[in-house]
Amino acid sequence: QVQVVESGGGLVQPGGSLRLSCKASGINTVNKMSWYRQAPGKQRELVAEVGSGGDMKDYANSVKGRFTISRDVGKNTVYLEMTNLKPENTAVYYCNLFARPQPYWGQGTEVTVTS
Repeated sequence: QVQVVESGGGLVQPGGSLRLSCKASGINTVNKMSWYRQAPGKQRELVAEVGSGGDMKDYANSVKGRFTISRDVGKNTVYLEMTNLKPENTAVYYCNLFARPQPYWGQGTEVTVTS
């Protein structure tokens, strides 16, 4: 059975940092892994993604230079290091991964940035 489990969310002050983790189990080969987020009243949006080898990465313009995505291929785990967090980064962050023939989603981890 496939499981995708995120962790690391929480409450942080503006300017602070958080590290999100997402581990996939029950899957042999994971292709692209991504982080999405959904803020209250807004659509879910792509934050960052990383290719199967861990080298090809892409980011939303709003997080470039502040967020870093990485993955441990052997552990089927993807990370999102978030620095200089802003109140507008408040959202539920979701892990998404593609393992043929379908994508999988985690349950989400909540990030709240407030003073």
